[in-house]
Amino acid sequence: MGRDSAAASVVTGATVLVTGAAGGMGALYARRAAREGAARIALWDVDDAGIRELADELETPSTTVRGFAVDLSDRDNIADAAARTRELVGDADVLINNAGIVRGKTFWEHDPTTDIELTMRINSLAPMWLTRELLPSMITDTARPKRILNIASAAGTLANPNMSVYSASKWAMIGWSESLRLELHRAGHRHIAVTTFCPSYVSTGMFAGARGPLWTPIMTPEQAVTAAWQGMQDGRPIVARPWTVKLGMAARGLLPTRVWDVVADRIFGVYSSMDHFTGRAER
Repeated sequence: MGRDSAAASVVTGATVLVTGAAGGMGALYARRAAREGAARIALWDVDDAGIRELADELETPSTTVRGFAVDLSDRDNIADAAARTRELVGDADVLINNAGIVRGKTFWEHDPTTDIELTMRINSLAPMWLTRELLPSMITDTARPKRILNIASAAGTLANPNMSVYSASKWAMIGWSESLRLELHRAGHRHIAVTTFCPSYVSTGMFAGARGPLWTPIMTPEQAVTAAWQGMQDGRPIVARPWTVKLGMAARGLLPTRVWDVVADRIFGVYSSMDHFTGRAER
């Protein structure tokens, strides 16, 4: 079976759930699912108006699209939304844990509630809570392949000044995502593939003001979504883009910490990449 036919077998006719779907990369994932023939698409976001507008855009006679206003920082809200989604759309075959927020400041400037706790809840806990809601049906339904795509970050592979809490949330996601993949494989649930996407900076506005390190261009949302989507379709464990993300991981693992600090700071410019970060209001 060739790549195109394999890809079609995963999404065509499937039920797809995308978090953070009202805009940015989330909306691109939803459009990609509709374009590739998903039968049902659930759009989750705190922006009720945004997801309803996108649902109207994507709805066709062959694709049912429903928007769900969800506060992903609230576990009870996730559980209620998951129940509503099952009732109105059905059990998910493909889950894209895309929603995330970023706070770019020194650690001691983070507010304990609106910065630290909120970031960890949305970036780390929400994907776990939601996946836990959906996994039972994914495990028992072996009629078609299942996919879980977790959008992490290169920030979860390398420490960086002014990203302490965001990096912590993405390190947590990577560790959980990889462990989940191994557990499913070991338990024999090999119809479920888990892919972790680790991009560097993407020009969605979320990282406005950030500067890409040496040899690391800021990717367009379309480039990032294409890479993550293909990796998810193929069931690849880790997708890192651009290539310098893996280079940085390798160099950090090989070099003594103090030597890596000099290389990362003075040569690659990793440690200064967030110096002019402005970002955008997330909520």
